[in-house]
Amino acid sequence: MPQPPEPLEPGPPSTKADLLTALSALGRALGEELKPERLLDEFCRHLRPLLPHERLTVSRLDDSGQTFTVFAEHAAAGPLLHAGHYTTDFKPEGRNLVADSAIRPAFEGERLLVTDFRNDPRFARLSPRERAVVDAGYRSAVVLPLRSSGRVIGALVACSRTIGAYGPAQLELAAEVADLIGPFVDSTARLYAERRRRQRLGALQSLPIALAESLNVQDVFTRLADAVRPILDFEVMGVGLLSGREIKILAEVNDNLGEGAHGAMRLEDFSFADRVEGGEAVVMSDAPAELDPSWPGDRMMIDEGARSTLCVPLRFGEQVGGALYFGKREPYWFDPSHEEVASAIAAQVVLAIQHQRLAEEQRRVAVVEDRARRLEEHLTTLRSELGEQYGFGRLIGRSPEFREALARAERVTPTDVTTLLTGESGTGKELVARAIHHASPRADGPFVAVNCAALPETLLESELFGHERGAFTGADRQKPGRFERARGGTLFLDEVGELSPGVQAKLLRVLQEREFERVGGTSTVRADVRVIAATNRDLARSVAEGAFRADLYYRLHVFPVHLPALRERGEDVLLLAEHFVRDLGARMGKGEVGISRDASDALLSHPWPGNIRELQNAVERALIMSDGRLITADQLGLRPRGQAGEAGAPSAVHVFSGLAAGSSLAQWERQLVLDGLRRAGGNKSRAARLLGLTRSQLYTRLKRCGPEP
Repeated sequence: MPQPPEPLEPGPPSTKADLLTALSALGRALGEELKPERLLDEFCRHLRPLLPHERLTVSRLDDSGQTFTVFAEHAAAGPLLHAGHYTTDFKPEGRNLVADSAIRPAFEGERLLVTDFRNDPRFARLSPRERAVVDAGYRSAVVLPLRSSGRVIGALVACSRTIGAYGPAQLELAAEVADLIGPFVDSTARLYAERRRRQRLGALQSLPIALAESLNVQDVFTRLADAVRPILDFEVMGVGLLSGREIKILAEVNDNLGEGAHGAMRLEDFSFADRVEGGEAVVMSDAPAELDPSWPGDRMMIDEGARSTLCVPLRFGEQVGGALYFGKREPYWFDPSHEEVASAIAAQVVLAIQHQRLAEEQRRVAVVEDRARRLEEHLTTLRSELGEQYGFGRLIGRSPEFREALARAERVTPTDVTTLLTGESGTGKELVARAIHHASPRADGPFVAVNCAALPETLLESELFGHERGAFTGADRQKPGRFERARGGTLFLDEVGELSPGVQAKLLRVLQEREFERVGGTSTVRADVRVIAATNRDLARSVAEGAFRADLYYRLHVFPVHLPALRERGEDVLLLAEHFVRDLGARMGKGEVGISRDASDALLSHPWPGNIRELQNAVERALIMSDGRLITADQLGLRPRGQAGEAGAPSAVHVFSGLAAGSSLAQWERQLVLDGLRRAGGNKSRAARLLGLTRSQLYTRLKRCGPEP
């Protein structure tokens, strides 16, 4: 008959110093990023001489005392048996039922000394995860309750593959260890629970985007449920509204939990309805055990298979007008920590329902109309701003002129100084304005843009400053202008050089006094807004010609930033083209598309009168035409080098006719460059366009050619 394995050699007698050394190792691990599978490594290395073990597990009891999770585990020779089910994962499926666990006595405060799992009647019935421990070859163990603040908060389990490895002395030592680490485990678990709570609440910021797609809650409820699921997992999510004492299902998403069809229901059909009606959130960990089947509503929930349920009231002002509910087949899925998240979701649903009701009403009182307008503006801002990222880092270009312009723009961002962006149309002035806004202290406020050239004078004044009811024909209500809508943020005035004299005068007052009146109004409105203006005109010339007010010009010209034209940025055109190819190609499903050599030459040669906007259009056109992996010059639709579209370009026949036979290539190039300069009247920018070159390329050739004779 085989002899049982020799017991592990008992460790040296316990000393406070030895235990404190092990505890300090645990403290160091808790101070780092918490990794349950590695947390106990150093702790066990110091503890093993005192308490020999090959496996150590720390479990944590939830606040209800009904379930527990694994806080950390260590296996000297592997394997880890609880990966994916740790406390810090905060996954409901990682929970273990205390009632089904063989170590339940430890959660009730008892110490367990196990000589041999396989011959101990207390462990005849094991949960699947406990069975995995025994199947891995572990035979003996000590199991101790963990306490904090006078209550049991978990259990410490040390295991050995040796039968009878532990005796009363080891049990006492393990109890001492458990008493020391209990408060550490409790406080750390609560810290991570609080972090997870904040993460969940932070993730709720995406919900308004889902709700903003339509004024009808039924239309967007599926999208809302998809946004909620990563935050609060469920198999059924629905909204029930009260109509008198009757409950009407407004919307529901059901993942095959029951039939999902509900007949007429009343509050009196549910045993817990009075709690929800009183404003209380209701969490049921095991519905069949907690509900009363004699109530029709309770019976319906049991029959549909829900084990865990969470129900939070929908508050419309001081009244409870319905409930948001969640269901899951697994028991103990929801707990009180989910109540706050569900209540925040319910608040968003309430706002959406109120918005729907306000939109459906034909007559609204003034205060309700203002609330609906603000909600609609808020949702519009979320759609337009949260979906995109703006910043100086997203502005593409390496040319010295462009980088210098961005450096000036970045310098002005921390201030509220009025900024004037100048440059040709299509040079990216609005992108720079948005970058300034998002890097400024006003980044949390709105960014409102208006094109001053796109609206007639009569409409532009109302659009900028708003109007009072009755100010003109068709003004049937008060309307706030862009200055009010940009309150606390930035107002971008594009094409400011197109403003009429009347609007110029009113804008001047806003910049000077920081106040204005609505059209047709007499009350003063404060303008808490930063102004960024842009123009493709020479405003100084417009002032000299009397087309633009000099005083307004100097108010706008506090801090000018000039954006160079694309033709002045050298090889930036290739960087931008490659960006558009990647971005637009991905949207069109073109896969990996490159730019051929002749296309690159054409891009560098073209004068780009339409700047970046023209470049984007050319790339988009080429991608549509492209069937292969490379974009060609023909697909771009640009004339190749030497065929610039500007009249007066020097022809090779004309230039070379004055050269002697046998002239070198350098002489031909010099003659061509000098002839281009003469035809451009000495203007280097125009000469570069005539020659199909960038300015930097022309300068390089001028240095190489030497001065004109």
